[in-house]
Amino acid sequence: MKYTYGGAFALIVLLAGCGKDEHNEAVRLSKALTEQQANFASANALEKSFVKSAQDWADGIASNGSGKGDALDQNAAVAAQLSKNAVAIGAELSPVRQAVDDQSLQSEFTKGVRSTLVTQLTKRQRYLQDMRALLDQVGPEFLTYKADKSYKGDLCPSGVNKLAAMLSSHAIPNDDLGTALAALKTQYKFEAGEI
Repeated sequence: MKYTYGGAFALIVLLAGCGKDEHNEAVRLSKALTEQQANFASANALEKSFVKSAQDWADGIASNGSGKGDALDQNAAVAAQLSKNAVAIGAELSPVRQAVDDQSLQSEFTKGVRSTLVTQLTKRQRYLQDMRALLDQVGPEFLTYKADKSYKGDLCPSGVNKLAAMLSSHAIPNDDLGTALAALKTQYKFEAGEI
């Protein structure tokens, strides 16, 4: 009988230890996510502003043409600045993604939370890269129009319509990081002061 009770006790201790390791892993991931909340919130705010500005600009050009003279220089400068903004937003998301990627995780639940968050961050970064590529393509086209003596000001670069379509279908960034934290808190029922 002693052996059976001893074996059962050892199994309970082993299982309790595994649960504690999983809980500690979730705490570490939650702390890493909490440390990145400011970067994430900043990236969300910048992206919302970026999309609104870029949408207004692209819609104006698609409706009214590229303009002439100084307007073409201004549109080329706006495209360059919007491109830089897309890069800056992606840079704000990079430390968040890196902090999540750096976590050594064993639990299926925490791995799932990380995988979902990394997928969402990657999708946003790709979107921003696509926007930057379009803006980098469009900018020089304005200057090409300016050099063309027969240009009347009514055309717009071909990428502007594609840009406007991408922007109009863009979903407002969600608080994916907050959702991940909430899932971890719900699953692991953290106590005050753990995170």
